[in-house]
Amino acid sequence: MLGAIAGDIIGSVYEFNNHRNTDFELFIPDSHFTDDTVLTVAVADALIHKKDYGSVFREYGLRYPDAGYGGRFYHWLRDPTMGPYNSMGNGSAMRVSPVGFYCDTVDEVLKEAKCSAEVTHNHPEGIKAAQATALAIYIGRTGGDKKDIRTELERRFGYSFDRSIAYLQEHYKYSELAQDTIPPAMAAFLEATDLIDCIRKAVSVGGDSDTIACIAGGIAEGYYGGVPDSIIRSVRERLDDHLLVVVDEFLASL
Repeated sequence: MLGAIAGDIIGSVYEFNNHRNTDFELFIPDSHFTDDTVLTVAVADALIHKKDYGSVFREYGLRYPDAGYGGRFYHWLRDPTMGPYNSMGNGSAMRVSPVGFYCDTVDEVLKEAKCSAEVTHNHPEGIKAAQATALAIYIGRTGGDKKDIRTELERRFGYSFDRSIAYLQEHYKYSELAQDTIPPAMAAFLEATDLIDCIRKAVSVGGDSDTIACIAGGIAEGYYGGVPDSIIRSVRERLDDHLLVVVDEFLASL
C-alpha cells in the first residue's frame, strides 16, 4: 500500500504540470497526498475493521474534503442517499491496492476488489480496473513474474499493453477513464527496473500523473517485495496521524 501512496504523493505536483521524462525530484516541498491516498487508506480501514465500503469512503471523504475528488464522487459524499453512479473513472483502481495485499486467493481478490469498486464505480470498466490492479499486486507478491501478470490481465480483462513508455510520453492525453489509466500504469511497471523507476516512468507519461503513479506504485510494491526505506520516510513525513495509524494497523495485519 505504501507504494501506491508514494506514487500519489510523488505524482501530485505533476498532474496539472506534466513532466514528460523521468528526470525529476521525487519529493519537493509541495508534494502532498491527494484523494488517491485518502481512499486507499479508507480501503485498508474497511478491510481490517470489517467496515462497509460506502460508509468508510464517506467518513474519509468528509474528514478530508479538499483532497481533490472528482465532481461526481464529491456529490456522492455530500448526499448520503445517493447510490453508485455507474462511473468508469479510475478512482476504483487508485484506491484498491490494499485488497491485493490483504486477500489470500485469486477469487477473494476479485470479489473484494469488486466490492470496493461498485459502491461508486459500478460500471463494468470501473469494476474491471479495480480487479485488474488488485490481481496484478496479488500475482506479483505471490511469486508471479511480469509475463504472468501481463498475460493474466490481458486474458482475463481484455487490456492491451503494447504501447511503450516512450510512445506514451509523446502521445498520451489526459484522461480519468479507467480504461485509459490501467495501460500506462502497467507500461510503467512492465518496463521498470525497480519501484522508484516504475513511479518515475508512470509520472513521465503525463496525464493524471498521481493516479497513474499510484496504481503503478502499488503493483510495483507487490512485485518487488516492498518499498525502499528512503521512500517510506518521505511518505510518512507527509501523512497525518490519522492516516498513519491506519497504515500501521494495516501493515501489522499482513
